Amino acid sequence: MPALTRDEAQTRARLLDVHHYAIDLDLTHGPDQFVSRTAVRFSARVPGDTFIEIKPHELRSATLDGRPLDPAALDGNRLPLTGLAEGDHELHLEATMSYSRTGEGMHRFTDPADGETYLYTQLFLDDAQRVFAAFDQPDLKAVFEPTVTAPAGWTVLGNGIATRQDTTANRWTLAPTPPISTYLVAVAAGPWHTVRTEHAGLPFGIHCRRSLAPHLTADAEELFDITRRCYDRYHTLFDEPYPFDSYDQAFVPEFNAGAMENPGLVTFREEFVFRSAVTDTERQLRGVVIAHEMAHMWFGDLVTLQWWDDIWLNESFAEYMGYQVLSEATRYTDTWTDFGIARKGWGSDADQRPSTHPVAPAPEDVPDTASALLNFDGISYAKGASALRQLVAWMGEKDFLAGVNDHITRHRFGNATLADFIDSLARATDRDVHAWAESWLRTTGIDTLTPAVGTAPDGGWTLRVDRDGTRPHHLIAGLYDRDPTDPARLVPRDRLAWDIPAPAPAAERGPAAPDAAPQRLHTAPGPRPALILLNDGDLTYAKVRLDPASWDTAREALSSLPDPLTRTVVWNAARDMVRDGELAPAAYLDAARAHLPYETDIAIVTGAVAFARTQIADRYLPAADRPAALNTLSTIARDILRRTEGSENGDGQGLRLVAVRLFIDSATTPDGIQDWLSGGSVPGGPLLDPELRWRILGRLAVLGATTPAAIEDELARDPSATGRQGAATCHAALPDPAAKRAAWDALFATDEHTDLSNYLFNATAAGFWAPEQRDLVRPYVARYFPAAVALAARRGPALADSAGRYAFPTPLVDTTTLHLGEECLRTADPSPALRRKLIDQLDDLRRALRARGEGE
Repeated sequence: MPALTRDEAQTRARLLDVHHYAIDLDLTHGPDQFVSRTAVRFSARVPGDTFIEIKPHELRSATLDGRPLDPAALDGNRLPLTGLAEGDHELHLEATMSYSRTGEGMHRFTDPADGETYLYTQLFLDDAQRVFAAFDQPDLKAVFEPTVTAPAGWTVLGNGIATRQDTTANRWTLAPTPPISTYLVAVAAGPWHTVRTEHAGLPFGIHCRRSLAPHLTADAEELFDITRRCYDRYHTLFDEPYPFDSYDQAFVPEFNAGAMENPGLVTFREEFVFRSAVTDTERQLRGVVIAHEMAHMWFGDLVTLQWWDDIWLNESFAEYMGYQVLSEATRYTDTWTDFGIARKGWGSDADQRPSTHPVAPAPEDVPDTASALLNFDGISYAKGASALRQLVAWMGEKDFLAGVNDHITRHRFGNATLADFIDSLARATDRDVHAWAESWLRTTGIDTLTPAVGTAPDGGWTLRVDRDGTRPHHLIAGLYDRDPTDPARLVPRDRLAWDIPAPAPAAERGPAAPDAAPQRLHTAPGPRPALILLNDGDLTYAKVRLDPASWDTAREALSSLPDPLTRTVVWNAARDMVRDGELAPAAYLDAARAHLPYETDIAIVTGAVAFARTQIADRYLPAADRPAALNTLSTIARDILRRTEGSENGDGQGLRLVAVRLFIDSATTPDGIQDWLSGGSVPGGPLLDPELRWRILGRLAVLGATTPAAIEDELARDPSATGRQGAATCHAALPDPAAKRAAWDALFATDEHTDLSNYLFNATAAGFWAPEQRDLVRPYVARYFPAAVALAARRGPALADSAGRYAFPTPLVDTTTLHLGEECLRTADPSPALRRKLIDQLDDLRRALRARGEGE
C-alpha cells in the first residue's frame, strides 16, 4: 500500500477542512475482526478530488453526502472521493477491520495468566486507518467522538471521559475531544484494573491488566505523586492550562515503544508495572517517561507538527522536559546523570552511522510517511534533547521558556513548523537563534573537542580547545587536582566557562567584522591540573577527549570525582575513545575493574557495565579474549556484592541488584548461578523474583546446563505473559540443533495463523544467537537476510524493526556476516524499516571488526 507523500498531504490540506469524526467501534465480533463505522464531516475550499485512507479486512459500504460509493473502488488503502463540490460534505463508511498482534492499529492480547483479553490502539504514525477511516495526516485536525461496544465485563477508556450508556449491551461513549490529529486518537478496552484519584479538579486514573493488579496497586501512590508533581510543575512553566478533560495512564501489553502521548489517555509499556525488584534508577526512568508524555500534552498534542520532518519538535522537547521537570519536581534530582550514561550514547551512536540525519531534516528529505518513520531514533530523541539542553545553557532558561510559551499560545490546537518555533524563541532573546538552529538542527554528525595543554612562557600552563566540527559550544572546563592528603582523591580547582568559538572583542566588532575569534588560549600560573575535563556538567553535545596526563589521572582516580555527572562525562569519553579506536577495549575493562566496585551511582554502574558486557566482551574483543573479559566482569560483580552485603538503603540494594544481574549474565559455567536458582536466593540477598529466575535460566540455557523440561517447569511456576517470553528465550537459547530449528521456524516459517506476537518474536530472537554458540548458529547467518526481507514485506514495519534489531546475528562478528548483509542491501530490496536497521547493524559490525583489528 502506498505511503502518503508530503506533496499529497499538502495538496489535501489546501483542499479540505476536517471538522468532526463520529467513530463507532463494535468489539464483540470475535478474536480476529471488529466492526468500524465512521462518519466524517468536512468541507472543501474549492471543487476537487481527494481520497480517504482505510485498511479494512472488508469495506462493507461507503456513502458520500447520501450517495453510495462502490467499495470495490478502494485502491489499497485509499478510497477515492471525486468530484467534490465547494462546501460541506459528510462521508459514512462501514468496514470489518483486523486486530493486530504487532502493536500497530488495534492490538489484541489474551493474558495467559487468567485468559482475559485486552485491546488498545496505537495509531502513530499513520495507523489510524487500521481502526477507522481517516484523512490520516497530522495537519488535518478535527473533533473526535467515539462510541464503543465491548464484551460484557469490559471497561472502555479513551481520550475523553468514558461513560457507559447501555449496561446490557456494554456500550460506551467517549466525550468529544478538542481538535486533535488522527494519530492521537486512543481507545483501550478490557477488564482493566483501575485506581483513580482527582487532582486540580481533573480525574486521574491508572490502569493495567487484572493479573498485574497487586503490582500496580503497590506503586499507585508513587505513580500518582509523580503525576501530580509534574502536572503542577508544568503549570508553573507553561502559560496555557492543561487542555483536556482527564488524565489517564494505561499500562498495556506488548507495547512497542516506551509510551504514547495520546491526549487524556497515555499508554505505557506494561514493563513499567514492576512485578520484580528494580533499582531506583529504573524507577526514575519510569518517572522520566511520565514527565516526557505529559510534556507532549502541550508540545505535540495542543500544538502539533505540520508534517513529519518536524518530529523533533515533539520528541526532542519532550525528552528534554522529561528529564528536567522530573529533576525539579520530585526526589529524582540526578536525572541528567542517567541521561548522560544511558541515553546520550543512543543519539551519538546514531549520529555517526551512514543513516544519520539532521535533528530537523529538510522537508524534502522526509518525502513520505515511510521515510518519516525511520527518523524516530536516537537523533530525534537524545541528540535533540542534548541540543536543547545546550540551547538553554546558551540563551538562558527564562528566555527559552518565554519563547516556548509564545509558540504554544500562537499555535494552540493548531499545527506549527520549525520556523515557527525558532521565530518564537527569537522574539524572546537578543541571541541569534536562527543561526544557532542552522548550526545545530540542520547539520549532521558530532563534534570532537580536544584539550591542548601547554607550558606558558612564565612557567605556568596554557589550555586551548581544538574543535573537529563546526558547531558553536557553550560549556564548562572542569579543573581537578589530587587531594594533598589523599592522592587517590580528586578535588575541584576551578570551573572555566568556555565558548567555542570565543566571542570576538567588542572593539573588533562591526558590520564587516567576524562574529567570533577562532580560538581562546587560557593561561594560568602554577602547575597544570591533574585532570582537565571538557564539558564538565554535560551541557553540550560533543565527544570530548582527555589529554594523556588527564587520562592517567582518570584511570587512577575516576571514582573519586565528587559529582556523578562529572564521572559520567569521563566514562563517556572512554567509551567514545574505544569506539573510535583511540583506546584499547581492554583498557576500558581495566578502568571498570578499578573503579566500578567503588562507584556509588546506580546509573553509572548500570551504563558502564552494559557497554562492557554487550559491546566490549561480546563484540570488540577477539573471541579468544572473551572468557577473560567475562571473568573480569564477574569479579566486578563479586566486589560490589561484597561491598553492599547487608545494605538497608535503596542505593545499596540497587547496586546489589545490578551486580547480581551482571554476575548472571557473565557466568561462564553454571557454578554459582545454579545454586542460586536451586536455593531461591543470592547469599546475602536478594531473594530470586521471577525476573532473576528467568535471567538465570536463560544463562544456563546458553551454557547448555538446563533442559526443555526444566524450562517448562519454570513456566508452570510463572505462567504469566512475561513467563511465556522468558520460556521462549530459554528454549531458543538451548545449544541443540533441534531447539535452534524450532526457534528459527517460529521466527521465520509461520503464516498469519501461527505468527508470533511482537513480544514473543523479540523474546525468541533474543535467545537464538549467542557468542558461545557461534559454530552451531553460523549456518543460519546466510538464511537470515532473505528470511528477514520476506518477513518485513509480509508483516510490516514493526516486525521489520524487530527482525533487524533483535534477530540480527550480532555475535557473528566476521566479514562473512558483513558481506552477506551488504549483498542483501544491494540486491534484495528490503523494506525501508528493515533497510535502515541493516544499514545501522552493518556499520556497527564494521566498527567492531576495526576494534578487533580485522577491518577491511
